[in-house]
Amino acid sequence: MTQRSTSADFVTAFATGWPEQQPDIMIISLTTQKGVQDFAVNKEQALLIAKTIKRTAAQLATPKPLS
Repeated sequence: MTQRSTSADFVTAFATGWPEQQPDIMIISLTTQKGVQDFAVNKEQALLIAKTIKRTAAQLATPKPLS
């Protein structure tokens, strides 16, 4: 992970699920214009992701009204 893109892909869809017969992981699917990326995470990782998203979302500015 040493190379990063200079622009971000916007997520257009988000879904989570659990594989059958494997209840110990969660699959997070993120859809962008370039396709779907699936990530398998364990419980600790899922909780850390949720905590980080909640903390970051709380710091977002209120959207400006459209003129």
